[in-house]
Amino acid sequence: MSKPAPDRLSCLLRVMREDDLRQYKQLRDSMLERFEEAFTSDAESERSRSAESYRSRLGLVAGGHNLFTLTAWLGEHMVGAISAEFDPRAKVRHIAHIVGMMVSPEMQGMGLGRALLEQALQMLEAEPALEMVTLSVSASNSSAVALYERCGFRRYGRLERAIKLGDGRYVTKDQMSRVLRQQP
Repeated sequence: MSKPAPDRLSCLLRVMREDDLRQYKQLRDSMLERFEEAFTSDAESERSRSAESYRSRLGLVAGGHNLFTLTAWLGEHMVGAISAEFDPRAKVRHIAHIVGMMVSPEMQGMGLGRALLEQALQMLEAEPALEMVTLSVSASNSSAVALYERCGFRRYGRLERAIKLGDGRYVTKDQMSRVLRQQP
């Protein structure tokens, strides 16, 4: 008898903790290797990093400019993650940035990416100082672009040749933003 396929409803979403760093690195390394066009970081460089080097993604208490990393769990396995950062300079402190959105291949197409993004947006909306959130996405990743548009993001720019892959191919990145709240 076969097991039913996992779905996003059976996943637990929670903020990443220190003891999750090893699984975060494993997920990130596998995603960078498999989907090189989707990430600005390259698999070879990131593979040499230790799990502890991602400690700054735990949030402000860990130092750095990461607000949080939200993770998705299917049982004991991390199957997705999304991080939010900010720029501490006074004039742009009202803008957050979504980075490192990833969903493991076996969970793609099941709504987990949307669940992660919607929860991250709710967390950002709860921060009174934040008014806007930005992200960049590979323009050729039509499913990711469509997800971001469904969640209220709009493209404000496009950077041709934003990423140069090891084989010489270029990847165009769309710059997208979403207003979290209007200020007077």
